Amino acid sequence: MPATLSPHMDAIKKPFEDEAREFDRIILTLIPHYPQIVEALVAAIPFEGSASARVMDLGCGTGTVAKAVLSSFSNAQLTCLDLAENMLAMARIKLEGYPQVNYRTADFGRFEFEGSYDAVVSSLALHHLATNNDKRRLYRQIYASLSAGGVFYNADVVLGSSDFLQAVYMRQWRAFMLRNLSGEEIDARWIPKHEAEDRPAKLTDQLAWLAEIGFTDVDVIWKYYNFAVYGGRKL
Repeated sequence: MPATLSPHMDAIKKPFEDEAREFDRIILTLIPHYPQIVEALVAAIPFEGSASARVMDLGCGTGTVAKAVLSSFSNAQLTCLDLAENMLAMARIKLEGYPQVNYRTADFGRFEFEGSYDAVVSSLALHHLATNNDKRRLYRQIYASLSAGGVFYNADVVLGSSDFLQAVYMRQWRAFMLRNLSGEEIDARWIPKHEAEDRPAKLTDQLAWLAEIGFTDVDVIWKYYNFAVYGGRKL
């Protein structure tokens, strides 16, 4: 494991290591319509199914998005990058039938991209970057790493554009979690964990950053209150 973790990412590494085996179950109880999120993310990748696209999955977790990408693009050459070794171990199991996957253990906030990619995707990971400047810096690096016509799509938790909307988002998120968890667990564990570890940014700001960096066709592919799939293309 590289010794270049940022302090914030170092602090959240252990919880992800600990949760790796239960992560797929946990994510379905916490994230509204997660299968639709993954479907929308993969559907936005504009290549033929037979294309030998080079794809980077930032913060791959247990490999759910990576497997969906490879199910749609069987010839893709895919790099799975994650902070937690245990997450990557679970991804290796899930993707054992795909020999074209490369695994990297790294802090994506400090990762130096090598070569170029036709698509960079991420799911529920980039909101862990500590500051908006960190996010903008990574978006610039992603843009620079993309080949002409390449795309970046991110599925993530986002902030509302006003305090009122953010309060609506949080109420709706809690209402979804209540379908699967007790209010006591939500308020004692998951909301405090979100407040301590997550650093989401306004979706409207992020769309503007992408356009300023040079992405075209910037769009929101899917949205449900504080969860969204969004990104753009490099000409």
